[in-house]
Amino acid sequence: MKMEYFQLIDRIETVGLDPLRLTAKADVPAESTIFEGHFPGYPIMPGVLLIETMAQAAGFCLLWNNCFKKMPFLVAVKSVKLRNFVPPSSSLDVLCEVEHEGSGYAYSRTSIHNEGKLICDAQLGMKFLEFPSPELLDHIKAQAHRIDLPERASLE
Repeated sequence: MKMEYFQLIDRIETVGLDPLRLTAKADVPAESTIFEGHFPGYPIMPGVLLIETMAQAAGFCLLWNNCFKKMPFLVAVKSVKLRNFVPPSSSLDVLCEVEHEGSGYAYSRTSIHNEGKLICDAQLGMKFLEFPSPELLDHIKAQAHRIDLPERASLE
């Protein structure tokens, strides 16, 4: 996890259909400039970064499912519950299960666990758009390769 660069997912564990779901790992670093201000003497991962971690898991799940044809952008965060704190050096288990996909949108139920304990969960909405640039598509594919997102045969 490189929090300063928003590279929050470290590796994909599983991805598959029926239901469309993805599991991933996110290893919180022992040290980060993020912890200098959040909070001095009591470092914990910011809740907004936990939400972003869940959004990235959902995004990679949807990218895998549509073979990188469209980019999913986060457009809705619903029913968020931040239940426990995440200290440095934690190893997080991230789960995304897509509940609905159609008409250019997708909704997923996402959660993060640490040592079997529920940290947070949310329903996330994503809107599919064309990739705004070839450079972004290349960057996203490189990130998917870095975290071991397996390739999926084209749906065509």
